[in-house]
Amino acid sequence: MFLGIDIGTSAVKVVVAPAHGDVVATASAPLPISSPRPLWSEQAPDDWWTATVTACAEARAHAPDAWAKIVAIGLSGQMHGATVLGADRRPLRPAILWNDGRAFAECNVMAENLPGLGQIAGVPAMPGFTAPKILWLRDHEPETYNAIAYILLPKDYVRLQMTGEMATDMADAAGTLWLDEARRQWSDALCEASATDPAWLPALYEGTGESGRLTAEAAEALDLQPGTPVAAGGGDAATGAVGIGAVKDGDAFLSLGTSGQFFIADESYRPDPESYVHAFAHAVPERWFRMGVMLNGASPLAWFSSVAGADIPTLLAEAGQAREDRLPLFLPYLTGERSPHNDPYIRGTFSGLESSTSRGEMARAVIDAIAYCFRDARDSLAAAGGVVDRAMAIGGGTRSDLVLQTLADALGLTLVRTVGAETGPAYGAARLAAVMSGELSLDDLAKKPATEKVFEAKGEQAERHAERHRRYRALYHALAPLARPDGSED
Repeated sequence: MFLGIDIGTSAVKVVVAPAHGDVVATASAPLPISSPRPLWSEQAPDDWWTATVTACAEARAHAPDAWAKIVAIGLSGQMHGATVLGADRRPLRPAILWNDGRAFAECNVMAENLPGLGQIAGVPAMPGFTAPKILWLRDHEPETYNAIAYILLPKDYVRLQMTGEMATDMADAAGTLWLDEARRQWSDALCEASATDPAWLPALYEGTGESGRLTAEAAEALDLQPGTPVAAGGGDAATGAVGIGAVKDGDAFLSLGTSGQFFIADESYRPDPESYVHAFAHAVPERWFRMGVMLNGASPLAWFSSVAGADIPTLLAEAGQAREDRLPLFLPYLTGERSPHNDPYIRGTFSGLESSTSRGEMARAVIDAIAYCFRDARDSLAAAGGVVDRAMAIGGGTRSDLVLQTLADALGLTLVRTVGAETGPAYGAARLAAVMSGELSLDDLAKKPATEKVFEAKGEQAERHAERHRRYRALYHALAPLARPDGSED
């Protein structure tokens, strides 16, 4: 048996699965998020380890026999989070997360310090990435900056608690703006451009490599055997891809979680920073991927559920009955946006509300907006040469037929919901551990899960979505200057 652990943004999720066969147990434990100031998003690193222990205890209770047979562990996690540690290996401050927008000015500094940065790092500097946050710390929290001895990504802080090792993988490192994507090694030039000492960075491994073994203390906390090997794993986008077999050239999927990704696997490194498409190293050796990333994913629907006073199934039922000719427009940018705008300041809004607008119509507008985010990502990928007509779908948002059908219609794609689509990154991490242990081969990772349901694009919806998307983009461009501190157009 293999244990996959995914350090998400809203929860830690774990999966217990054999190398061949169905998932045996799943469990999760929630995580709090702090936003002490506008644009800020932070978490306490120790909460990740506490939630990991809690989720593992739940999974062990569900399947004690399988738990006793675990022989290896794989890690997955939210990308880009800056977890800075002192010489005592303890956090110096809360981790600055992927959806934190405070380091926008520092991105401009990095671009000035290193012209052509995007060709090395696979994407232009954006505030969500790790490196600009270190510049921000230097300029705004110099005492913290001067005390830095180590920098880890979220899942790698959990690895530290498990193994005592400072390590990461290529796919998670890819999202730091410190990795030379083509060479798959830390870049001295990128470190210099962000005032980062390369000695602060962890050792690099391929996702299938062994990164350490459980210490006696961690083994006791998790009720596992001391010395259990831990695979390097990957950032959640890459491990999600591994979980559904998206590792060969042209394999594509959409991920609907807290954030959203439109992912295409590549056999070579293909940067196109001008399109804001992310060209990153995969968790599988000698593979890369291109990805459009949306900060808001399916989370706007969860937000609307919280403010509308109805659970998501109720809202989906009401949205399914809404009249399409009465829908308002919604911008889903609750935490800014990355692809294709690189705009940390834009925020969500409804437009076109009337006194007769119903809750179901508003919910349907939110679903449309989620689809239009992915339509923007599709267009960005197409501009970078990534064109597909069929994709798998993973993440919590895949539970809804209405959401997936809307995506298929708005994108003009065939979407496939696979069996176990919700397990995603945690399952991919478990599969990487199985490769590390020799129970699976790299070729085995290309196997796709069984299809649960296929959503074909309805041609009669194409014109409606094209017009609504045009108005959606116009609404963004009209409101974006009002959201920026200086009111600028660009």
